[in-house]
Amino acid sequence: MVSVLVAIIVTEQMVVILGQAASGVVEPEAVTVFLGFALLGYLPVVLALALFISILMTMSRGYRDSEMAVWFASGLPITAWIGPVMKFAMPIALVTALMSLFLTPWANSQRAEYERILRSKDDLSRLSPGSFKEARGDNRVFFIDNTSNDSDINNVFVQDNRDGRFRVIAAEKGKTQISANGDKFIVLVNGREYEGTPGTVDFRIVDFERQKIRMDVKEAASNEPSTRQLSTWALIMNLNSEHWAELHWRIALPLAALVLALVAVPLSFVNPRSGSAWNLILAMLIFALYYNSLTVVEHLTKDGKVPGWLGLIPVHLVMAATVFALFFRQMFSFRWLISAGK
Repeated sequence: MVSVLVAIIVTEQMVVILGQAASGVVEPEAVTVFLGFALLGYLPVVLALALFISILMTMSRGYRDSEMAVWFASGLPITAWIGPVMKFAMPIALVTALMSLFLTPWANSQRAEYERILRSKDDLSRLSPGSFKEARGDNRVFFIDNTSNDSDINNVFVQDNRDGRFRVIAAEKGKTQISANGDKFIVLVNGREYEGTPGTVDFRIVDFERQKIRMDVKEAASNEPSTRQLSTWALIMNLNSEHWAELHWRIALPLAALVLALVAVPLSFVNPRSGSAWNLILAMLIFALYYNSLTVVEHLTKDGKVPGWLGLIPVHLVMAATVFALFFRQMFSFRWLISAGK
């Protein structure tokens, strides 16, 4: 079950990240890394959902195979399943808590740092043969045909737009060069430069044997970390509305895993004679409603519309009441449900 859910998430995230790479938002070499970070962020939700579905499907199979009829005939109530289900769910909820409280924030912070490092790379190191690449923060476009070794490039094209004047340079060869003070240049050999203003006759053409173009190296500033990137301890030490919301969200995921495990017990009832799968549809609706309610209340808490100390607690209380109602219905309406399916 987990492998299927992970495969779905990987496919969906791969499409998104590849689209960002095609538009230049994400560097091609970062696709695999970003995919891994995205997967780590989704794993707590995946584990909670997988736990919910696995308990639901297993107990539903017991109803279909009349094993639950033997269970009830022996005098055991449906509530006797709470203990075994909790023993099964607790280790998974513990793993979910560790991932939600520690691993996911670490993955988010590492992704932000990796993005900063990629933004700090000079324009020349970002070039790949056979593709146009626009310089960051500059009206300059580069193209190289191929590379012969680590520093030599062939068939170089550069377009520059400064103060309304266009400059186009085409050279047979190029080579990177680092000066004594650390400045990086691309040295063009045997080329021609066209410079002028579009729409006018003010153009000049210059042939050259050697020309140097300085490559700007911009150190990307470290932005203020978002709440998703902060460690759990950092959230606790500086509690505000946003930090309260994030802290409640991280705690909510393992709690949701346990609550959903309990929901699956009474919701797993299937009349073996009817063969209907209404419980699966209802289970997906409950999970979607639970998850979306947590998301909505988290945003309300972040905006200060819900007190920080309260946070997502009302959503969990509503789900706890739902669990109680489902158990009550299962215990006192079991015979009615069987007779209704005949």
